[in-house]
Amino acid sequence: MSAEAKDVNNEADLRHPLKRARGLGSAKAGAGHWWTQRVTAAALAPLVIWLVILVLSLLHADAAGARALVARPWNALLLIAFVIAAAWHAVLGLQVIVEDYVHTPWKALTLLVVIKFLAVLGALASVLAVLRIALGA
Repeated sequence: MSAEAKDVNNEADLRHPLKRARGLGSAKAGAGHWWTQRVTAAALAPLVIWLVILVLSLLHADAAGARALVARPWNALLLIAFVIAAAWHAVLGLQVIVEDYVHTPWKALTLLVVIKFLAVLGALASVLAVLRIALGA
């Protein structure tokens, strides 16, 4: 858009700049997104430490031993919590990347839908796998 066209648009809009800006920008819903991303990160910190310890304890285990370890109630619960927190945190992070770097609206919307669909699908499959092991199905 040329500078002349911008001037014409600004002249036609007689509202105060603050009136035009109200309700727009990151202050609208950005704080909630920011807090959710920090809370999921805080939840993931101890869960990742627990997961590393769990994986290290599985190094020399056979399949039956691994199943038994994952089937313990606390391990199954923490594994499900890890999967949900990781999926949610990943979606939030990828959403920020798409919003910042994809400038075509339909491409951004398509990417956001695909990201959320894949995250939900992956989280559901992971939770189902943990539940099948934990419940012995």
